[in-house]
Amino acid sequence: MPTPLYDALRAYAGKSPLRFHMPGHKGRFLPVPELMSLAPVDLTELSPTGNLFAAGEPFDSAQALWAELFGFDHCQFLTGGSTMGIHTGLTLCARPGEQILVDRNCHRAVFNALALLDLEPVYLERPWLKGEDLIGPISPEDVEKSLNRHPDIKTVCITSPTYAGVLSNIGAISRIVHARGGKLFVDGAHGAHLPFLDLAPFWGADAVTVSAHKTLPAMGQTALLFTNRMDPDRVRQMASVYGSSSPSYPMLVSLDAARDWLAGEEGFYQYRRAACRVAELRQKFPSLRPRPGLSLDPCRFVLKVKDGPAFAAALEERGVYPEMEDGGHVVFICTAQDSDEDFHCLERVLEELRDRMGDCPSIPAPPIPERVLSPRQALFAPSRVWPLEDCEGEISACQIAPYPPGVPVVAPGERISKKELAYLQKIGYNMLSEIRTVQSD
Repeated sequence: MPTPLYDALRAYAGKSPLRFHMPGHKGRFLPVPELMSLAPVDLTELSPTGNLFAAGEPFDSAQALWAELFGFDHCQFLTGGSTMGIHTGLTLCARPGEQILVDRNCHRAVFNALALLDLEPVYLERPWLKGEDLIGPISPEDVEKSLNRHPDIKTVCITSPTYAGVLSNIGAISRIVHARGGKLFVDGAHGAHLPFLDLAPFWGADAVTVSAHKTLPAMGQTALLFTNRMDPDRVRQMASVYGSSSPSYPMLVSLDAARDWLAGEEGFYQYRRAACRVAELRQKFPSLRPRPGLSLDPCRFVLKVKDGPAFAAALEERGVYPEMEDGGHVVFICTAQDSDEDFHCLERVLEELRDRMGDCPSIPAPPIPERVLSPRQALFAPSRVWPLEDCEGEISACQIAPYPPGVPVVAPGERISKKELAYLQKIGYNMLSEIRTVQSD
């Protein structure tokens, strides 16, 4: 398979050119031995190496191969993670000042985009999986009801998959949105691997961002923005607004090489193998499992435990580091790079800790706070900082978002009431955390 960007950089480096240009190491020396192999292809925008934010080779060919693999018109490489993709995608889909229908389970980057673009959010009802104590899939019916109540809304923003691997029916939602002449943006940050499991998780969406580095063999902070029915020049222009004018070429090369590996038989085989191992773990231990009406990422293992933080600490004592934990769950990200031996080791450790598994005391769905100001008004308002426990009645000027997953319980512009404080305390949030609130007159 071709690797247009990687090949172009190697060809340039192979000519031993006189590098009177950035970066300063000149392809010869980096004082960290582990990074030295990257130096020759750590380049800048030159005629042979192309420009990430302009049409032309080798980026056109490299990005087109990714677009074809995912079934989209265009792909834009990103070096600022899915945050960069969220900001770019919402800029392309919505106009400043508009109302937008938003999945309340969105990452904090979406809330920042609302403020930066001066978008007025209308929140979808948060679906709560009773008995699982997790956010469920967004219902197409709920999207339709919300759009019927707000017929002027033309942009919908959905997170799928969630941090726990819950998938929404993007195809059904997109048909509802398009029937009203709108656009659907999907934050698919955790789902870059799903097309390699014979799934079509983003079919019908107008724009989707995925974090390559989260689940694919690509360098940290790499991401992709896929678009349909949008002008590529406009996509590049908006991506350049949120990205560095000196993007990392080693990061970009890792996207090119990852696609080459994934498109081969080995990539598909290894992800299917990882999915099979996860299916085995789900059968052996109490965990979130797929069922009618609940589709899950086949490579995401969500273990049910009596005390999430204590269980995660016990894992770390045994050399196992999960992705995250909450009160009653521990989340494991499994990929093609987890060997069978890795899975066997994990299983042995889990067997040691089996008596700590099971359902924790029930956790209610997070409350929906009262919105007083727009996200933009709150973010840029004069503010003061003080402990969260003293903030009852105040209007938040920041996001109060346990991380991970980085989903705000309170967003900028929302009032902090007793119910939000009680919820945060119940889930173990640090109530002494200093937060920023809107300064009253």
